[in-house]
Amino acid sequence: MRVRTLRAIFCSLTIVAMAATPALAGKPKTSSAAVAGGAAATPTNTAASGGASPTATTTPQPPVYLSPITAKTPDVVYNGPVYEKTATGQVVPYQPLPTTTPGQASDPTGGSAVAVTATTKPDLLVPGVLARYVNGLAAAPMSAPLAVQEIVWAGNQLVGLPYIYGGGHASFISPGYDCSGTVSFALHGGSLLTTPEDSSEFEAWGSHGIGHWVTIFANAGHAYMTVAGLRLDTSSADDPSNEQGPRWRPLRPGNPGFVVRHPLGL
Repeated sequence: MRVRTLRAIFCSLTIVAMAATPALAGKPKTSSAAVAGGAAATPTNTAASGGASPTATTTPQPPVYLSPITAKTPDVVYNGPVYEKTATGQVVPYQPLPTTTPGQASDPTGGSAVAVTATTKPDLLVPGVLARYVNGLAAAPMSAPLAVQEIVWAGNQLVGLPYIYGGGHASFISPGYDCSGTVSFALHGGSLLTTPEDSSEFEAWGSHGIGHWVTIFANAGHAYMTVAGLRLDTSSADDPSNEQGPRWRPLRPGNPGFVVRHPLGL
């Protein structure tokens, strides 16, 4: 009787255990994070779950500044403020006064008069990034690198000199200059050239293409340059003034037929 009773109790426990096993098998597993009280891991691929895929953020780059090399109009009129850099490095307002006698200036304010007979012309400056035409000379942009400003001021020293074939090739000092001699002198003023180059040599000088501030145009027969929006050239092509010799001129509407070069970094 006791054995029969124990057997009945054992069978009852077996039935209860078998009934509980499917319930435990169907219960979802719990992660260790959840057991510990943390959040359960969630999928990180938002694209697979229907959301937009993450994109890398990039910092916008500032636009590359390139000075203009062409213009639709030859107009070079400028009516803005003009300054002069003095021999001591000070920048003061420029106010040229009329000459009282040929070749001499009455200038109690300290400004330098613009005259062809002057042995040294003023180092002119204007606000902004463009060179400006001021009474036949170029005023360098204040925002340009010093080398660019010095190129402009060197080019001013040639204004009024005659065109001389081969001028400026044997030496940077010459009574007159030809096209490549003019370009060489200006680049030398910016400490970018130690020996004069001819127009053919300029076809392979510096770096290829348009420069940020200075661009040189050269072929076997001619060379000229643009500096911060003005053209330094001995040719009067596309220049209403038709003046000869090295001088600052308006940009041309196009520059076909020339190899385009620029100083490295400028």
